[in-house]
Amino acid sequence: MERVIQESVPGKQVTLAHILASPMSDICERLGVAELGAVGIMTFTPSETAIIGADVATKAGAVEIGFLDRFTGSLVITGDIASVEASLIAVNETLQHLLGFSVVKVTRT
Repeated sequence: MERVIQESVPGKQVTLAHILASPMSDICERLGVAELGAVGIMTFTPSETAIIGADVATKAGAVEIGFLDRFTGSLVITGDIASVEASLIAVNETLQHLLGFSVVKVTRT
């Protein structure tokens, strides 16, 4: 019997930055967030970076935190489309330029 040991060594990175523009009401309901025009989703490593992301996002735009998990590195924000986009961009720029993170492009559906 072969035994495999896997070890995760997270880098400093934003692994997802996506905007759901005008999401269906079912999605908002299942996420437990208000229908405010857009939902922004981000994931980070290390996972505690979600706290920094939430702080930057809420200071950069008129958005509300829909979900924040410092254990999985997940952040969900809600607001109008322009505010959500501005917030995701601000989080990316802050983490990249201030803390040396690798970031991904902000995408939208």
